[in-house]
Amino acid sequence: MASVTYEHVTKRYRDTTAVHDLNITVEDGEFLVFVGPSGCGKTTSLRMLAGLEEVSAGSIYIGDRRVNDVPPKDRDIAMVFQSYALYPHMTVAENMAFGLKLRGLPKAEIESRVRGVAKRLGIEHLLHRKPKELSGGQRQRVAVGRAIVRNPAVFLMDEPLSNLDAKLRVQARAEISKLHMQLGTTFIYVTHDQVEAMTMGNRIAVMKDGRLQQVDTPHTLYTRPANLFVAGFIGSPAMNFFQAKLREQEGTLWVDTGAFRLPIPPHQAEPYWQYVGKSVIFGIRPENIHDPQYQPPGIQPARVRAKVSVAEQMGSEVILHLSAADPEGILAEQEFVARVDPRTELRVNQWAEVVFDMDRFHLFDPQTEERLGSTQALFS
Repeated sequence: MASVTYEHVTKRYRDTTAVHDLNITVEDGEFLVFVGPSGCGKTTSLRMLAGLEEVSAGSIYIGDRRVNDVPPKDRDIAMVFQSYALYPHMTVAENMAFGLKLRGLPKAEIESRVRGVAKRLGIEHLLHRKPKELSGGQRQRVAVGRAIVRNPAVFLMDEPLSNLDAKLRVQARAEISKLHMQLGTTFIYVTHDQVEAMTMGNRIAVMKDGRLQQVDTPHTLYTRPANLFVAGFIGSPAMNFFQAKLREQEGTLWVDTGAFRLPIPPHQAEPYWQYVGKSVIFGIRPENIHDPQYQPPGIQPARVRAKVSVAEQMGSEVILHLSAADPEGILAEQEFVARVDPRTELRVNQWAEVVFDMDRFHLFDPQTEERLGSTQALFS
């Protein structure tokens, strides 16, 4: 087992910089997830660690060893690819044993390792089959098993669940998380799926345009996003954003979007007084907007009048797409989404009032897109 350190790592392709000055330390035994949209640099970061891409600047360490110039086979890592990369002419047992044979391990040890890992993954009965005879989920287990038998210091996984259907993805997420807990080995995982990231990682590194935006626990990313991008990327449906101004009236601080005004509770207001009169971006998650009839107890409610344009019945909840109205009742170009109690009676084309929980909001600077103030009291 080993830690992994990216120290001012940059990757350039001619005039394009794919990764900018990346600095992360992954602790020994940690499960770190790189997440972000396509082209953000997450896979390139993983491939540099694996030795499949050269580092343009900076250093990568596995444990205390700088590995920039170490061949991939000598880095003591194992990688699981999106395509699984199984040899079609080999059986499952031969695929899993291939790396061990190259290392010259005794035949008896190879067989013991392969059978032990296959039993742990529930694929012992598949050892005689070839990849074409397996389902997508079974191939994924074989690819993971091939990595496990090597007993590496670090596991690297590049979108290994992308080829699975929705049900299998949920199952495979749980299996990989269990494996990490059983093995206690360092896992570094790449995905574009923020649900995978939130459910699997001890910490998550969010990337955009080759730059690290924030690295922290899933809870902190959700409750205290560093900037507008992280706030919008983490969470499903995405956080609602409104162009607004902060105004003061009779000792109360208000968020004024033009379509509606919301009072900031006194215990939340202190960090924001310095922004009175300035433009801000007001953010609130769909799950913090409620049908007043079923609003949770103990929240700081602020009512907003809106018209329901779409209602998506999800069984355990209803996702409402709404358009806000200005004080005269004229529809404004302020559309937003709410996740409300499944018992709601709000219907399409109905005018209604919904409740914003003003204990759970965010304000961002429109120029820097950084989060303003502090909301530590909200989520402690």
